[in-house]
Amino acid sequence: MAVVADGLWAGRSASATRTSFPQPAVVSAGPAPGGLPRLVRQTLDVRFTDVTVPGYGTVTSRTYNGTIPGPTLRVRGGDTLRLTHVNGLPPNAPHTGGHNTPHHANSFNLHTHGMHVSPSGHADNVLREFAPRTRDQAAAGAAEPRYVSTVHVPADHPAGTYWYHPHLHGSTAEQIAGGMAGVIVVEGDVDDVPEVRAAADIVVCVNELKLKKGKVPAFTTSGWLTGVPSTFAVNGTVNPTLRLRPGEVQRWRLVAATAFTGLRLRLTGGGAAPAMHQIAQDGVTFARPVPVDEVELAMGNRADLLVRGGAAGRYELRADGVPVPLMTIQVTGDPMRPRMRLPVSLPPGKPFLDERDITDRTADREVLFHADPGVFPQPFPNAFRVLGTQATPAADPAKDLAHDPAYGLFDPDYTNHTLRLGAVERWTVRTSETMPAFNHPFHLHTNHVLVTHRNGRRLDPPIWHDTIGLAGGKPGDSVTFLVKYEDFTGRTVAHCHQLHHEELGMMQTVHYVAP
Repeated sequence: MAVVADGLWAGRSASATRTSFPQPAVVSAGPAPGGLPRLVRQTLDVRFTDVTVPGYGTVTSRTYNGTIPGPTLRVRGGDTLRLTHVNGLPPNAPHTGGHNTPHHANSFNLHTHGMHVSPSGHADNVLREFAPRTRDQAAAGAAEPRYVSTVHVPADHPAGTYWYHPHLHGSTAEQIAGGMAGVIVVEGDVDDVPEVRAAADIVVCVNELKLKKGKVPAFTTSGWLTGVPSTFAVNGTVNPTLRLRPGEVQRWRLVAATAFTGLRLRLTGGGAAPAMHQIAQDGVTFARPVPVDEVELAMGNRADLLVRGGAAGRYELRADGVPVPLMTIQVTGDPMRPRMRLPVSLPPGKPFLDERDITDRTADREVLFHADPGVFPQPFPNAFRVLGTQATPAADPAKDLAHDPAYGLFDPDYTNHTLRLGAVERWTVRTSETMPAFNHPFHLHTNHVLVTHRNGRRLDPPIWHDTIGLAGGKPGDSVTFLVKYEDFTGRTVAHCHQLHHEELGMMQTVHYVAP
């Protein structure tokens, strides 16, 4: 196998460095001789480190390899991604509470968010635990534990932008709030479109950090989230500046590596702001570029844009509800003559499904995100439930379900959805929240879903997602999607990607089984 081990990729994306815009380190495989499979190998060392975040200061946090975000991993269909995880964190504190309260903050695992890969074994298995040394092991000077993930990327995997992050139930929110996340780029057919290849390939990874005096406070109460304001960093910098020439086209890979806040993004400023054309959602390429004035990213979403500079000037990428710009864009320099072109069409990343493909019209699934406030004792009084078909059963169905300690809450020993490979099913997912600001993004692991309707209205064309934002209202948002369960068996999860909610029980177990 051809390998670049723990190295840096020095290919096309290096063109972005001429703007001095910060980019994560990049790891990729070199050419494979004789058609051998390629191996992309990287060590991800996790420990508390002091990280300089320009625009904020020094942050002491759990990180991948001492950086926020971690290195960008570039793979192609047919590659194998082999990651060695070093847990250099302190021993976990004892935990006596339930599994739907935060615990084991120094254990983690790996989720390759959005990728269509195996959820079992040592692949994208979020049921594993990468534990640190115990207190006795640390006192005895035992070596820091190492764990290996081996992820085989299917040869026909859609080319696009994905990301990785820890996903151990009980510790995910606190870790992502400290910047434990990184980008995965799957290279492929869309990269060979001439107009796309000519554009600088730029990662724009937005991390939402929860910091108090430069540290992430322990997640010990339900007020933890609202009591600590969010600091947003792009590629590890608060409000970095990107330069763009008039007429130049850049490819921005936007990644909402946020745990708590959705991002409705737009470019603001005097003059003609750079024109944005979206070419992919959640890693799946559109059939053609779509002009957009704003891009809505729920927590975990990604969007690929082609952005072309217009009038010279200073512009800002802003998100609704975030008081400061995420980044500044300076359109400056000699205009491109002629200006760079946009493609007319693109190789679509995934063929659409149709209602006629549904294999069992009596098996429609419904999911309802529902919160019961103030029903449990402090410090976590709110119940974040997943109701609808296949909800987790109540501990006592004869009593008040709003106060039931099990109803609709995540139970790792209960399978909510058994999904047979080859089946095409229709799901409707909605939220009962009445406040528009409250968002429950739905995320299904392993298989993309094709959103056909939003709030009862058919989308034309439908859009592939792996994470779908659902804002509250009267009524709250609803979506209907089609999904085909393909290729991989195993147990994994579907959940709310507002990770404060997932941590407290807004998650279900799904089991992909052979037909």
